[in-house]
Formats: sequence, C-alpha cells, structure tokens
Amino acid sequence: MTRHSHLFRDGRSIVAVEGSDDKHVVDQLFRLAGIDSNVELIDHGGIDELLKAIEVMTGTQEVHTIAIIADNDEHPDRRWQAVADRLEREGVVVPSEPKSDGTIIARTDTLPRIGIWMMPDNVSAGELEHFVAAMIPDDDPVWPHSQDYIDGIPDRHRPRKVQRAKVLSWIATRENPGFMGQAIGRRDLRTDGELCQAFIAWLFRLYRTEDEVADPA
Repeated sequence: MTRHSHLFRDGRSIVAVEGSDDKHVVDQLFRLAGIDSNVELIDHGGIDELLKAIEVMTGTQEVHTIAIIADNDEHPDRRWQAVADRLEREGVVVPSEPKSDGTIIARTDTLPRIGIWMMPDNVSAGELEHFVAAMIPDDDPVWPHSQDYIDGIPDRHRPRKVQRAKVLSWIATRENPGFMGQAIGRRDLRTDGELCQAFIAWLFRLYRTEDEVADPA
C-alpha cells in the first residue's frame, strides 16, 4: 500500500477519542489508509474526560495538530456545542455548526491546527457503531438478521445501546469474531464506502503539509 508520511509535519499530533473501541477503529483506518505518522491516539474513557482534556491539549506548545473524534449521541446540536464551548474557552474560533465532511480549524501562532469529527457523519444523531454499521457490506446476508434479533428482544431486556448490540451481534458471526477494530483489520468491514472514505479524506486534509497559519482571532 502506498505510504503517505509526506503528508505530516514535524511536531506532535494527537487524536483524542472517547473510548477504546473508537481508538482501535481509528487506528485501523490510519493503517489501512497507508497513513504513516507519529500520531498519538488517546482514549479518554468517555466524553466528559475528553472535554476536560481539551485545555491541556491546546495549551501544549509542541502539539501541532489535534483531531477530536466524539459521538453525536441523541442530540447533535448539544454535543457540538459542548465541544465548541471547551475549545472557545481556550481561544479557538469554532464554526457555529460542524462541516458535513469534517471540521478543520487552521492553526494560529499560539494554537494548534484542530480537526473535529462527530460520529457518525457530523450531522446525524448516532455514535461510533452507526459509522461502523455503514462499513458492513450492503449485500451481507447476516446483517438483517442481526438487526432483527436485537429489535426482537423485549423492551425490558433490550440493551441501552441498540446499535452497538446489533453491530457486535453481526461481528460475533464472523469466522474470527473480535472487536470492531479487528473486524476492519480482517477486512470483514469495508473501508471503500462513502462515509468511511469521507472520514479518511478528512484525516488527509487535517494532516496535509500545505498548512497555512491563520490570523489569531
């Protein structure tokens, strides 16, 4: 696979995610995209800790680029505002709403370049598992049964994270079941779909070498 290390500048780059599943999925997408870099993937153990870490990340001088990847959950507007509020406290000028193809905020003399991707597609309610579900092949014969199985569970026993349960039920039927990141590495999940390719394109834009310094606000 073609390597793209030339896309990355010198300096520390951070990808901040909510949890271990996010970390493993993003790590696999970096690998399969052929992105060769020294990016530091950090699992913050939840959205609250990720938000708290923004102050530290943006205040570290040797950090050149930060990617923030978080779930939209049920209320995309609220989650975007929560991320924006934290960044704005540190002097970052944040758009009023996310870009559908991923948000990128140019670096300044005092602040790093910042990218924001709200799972699954920046605008819809949902989470990592909705993004991963879009990577299941369209003609997969098991996926409809996995969805029906979870939907058929009585309400009082149905898991709180329904989409997660559906995806994990599907993965459990693979020849070598494992975690979501492993399913990508084993090519059980496809990375050539529109949503996944949009995410990878955002990563390339975020870490490209042609990075101009924006005037501070």
